[in-house]
Amino acid sequence: MCLGIPGVVVEVKGTIAIVDFGGVKREVDSLLVPNIKPGDYVIVHAGAIISKLSPEEAEETIKAWREVLEALYEM
Repeated sequence: MCLGIPGVVVEVKGTIAIVDFGGVKREVDSLLVPNIKPGDYVIVHAGAIISKLSPEEAEETIKAWREVLEALYEM
């Protein structure tokens, strides 16, 4: 099982994309998913974009992650 993290692309430099994960920005490889542009929602695994999401899918995924994190902090 892999763990993909949702984020939004804020900048693209060739095959490197800057992705914002809720305020934390990281450089990731965008070679596997062509035509990435700022504003796109993506799933990142092991430093690479593995999938592009619609805004609706991104909203659902980010909501699920928030619920998981809130549950962990309640422990």
